[in-house]
Amino acid sequence: MIHGGIRRMLKALLISIRPTQWVKNLIIFAPLVFAKQLFDQDKILLSTLAFAAFCLLAGAVYLLNDLMDIEKDRKHPEKCKRPLPSGDLSPSVAVSALVVMAAAALGASFWLDVRFGVFAVFYFANNLAYSFFLKHIVIMDVMSIAFGFFIRVLAGAAVIAVPTTPWLLMCTILLSLFLGFAKRRHEIVLLTDQADSHRKVLEHYSPYFLDQMILVVSASTVMSYALYTMSPETVAHFGTTKLIYTVPFVLYGIFRYLYLVHQKSGGGNPTKVLLTDRPLLGVVVLWLLTCILIIEGVL
Repeated sequence: MIHGGIRRMLKALLISIRPTQWVKNLIIFAPLVFAKQLFDQDKILLSTLAFAAFCLLAGAVYLLNDLMDIEKDRKHPEKCKRPLPSGDLSPSVAVSALVVMAAAALGASFWLDVRFGVFAVFYFANNLAYSFFLKHIVIMDVMSIAFGFFIRVLAGAAVIAVPTTPWLLMCTILLSLFLGFAKRRHEIVLLTDQADSHRKVLEHYSPYFLDQMILVVSASTVMSYALYTMSPETVAHFGTTKLIYTVPFVLYGIFRYLYLVHQKSGGGNPTKVLLTDRPLLGVVVLWLLTCILIIEGVL
């Protein structure tokens, strides 16, 4: 039977590594779907193990971020409740868990595939760079986050040895920028005059400036995806022009998210928004199912 103190520590550690945020790593499966390998059992297993390795690595990254921002998080109306800034988890335990998780994740990554391991190192290095200095540089802070998603797609393709298309990578990075700038906007609106005391880079942003960038990347995301569905390479690869019928799902998803950002003051936690907003979750599921059915020739 686990001692009460140990149980509380493990619970605090579990909260700190944020399992709900691991949903972001599902993008590793994108190459599996769009390379028409969805029913290859060996590649499904490889992608699943890759997903698990990146979840461990993401948990280590969240611990690192919380350790770096512990003092600032104590001033935040929501983040002050996290285990590290609230005192429920000691920094020494967090550091030990971070080292163990990062070592296990990187070791497993190289065991799966050397190229995949290299991308895992790039992902971890990008997050280290973000935690130590990129998060303090306006625009580069969000671009670093988007680069993390870009690396995940490349890693997902590497582990199952399939090529990635420029269109998939472009859509991934544009959508990531859209979510990242929306998150910054939520932070400014939530924290108002105290925004820069929590995150120094926020002094360089304003709701109007962020709205301009959100407008650019949201329009670019929709246009890039639409062009992808109609490109000769895509039609030749899948043997169909029907992917164009999935564009309305993408449009609705973008519009719904913008509605939540501007009318409901959402967007601070994209994963939470996705998992709790039923219309948004529903359209994502419908988009994915429709893509699979079209790609596999059912529709």
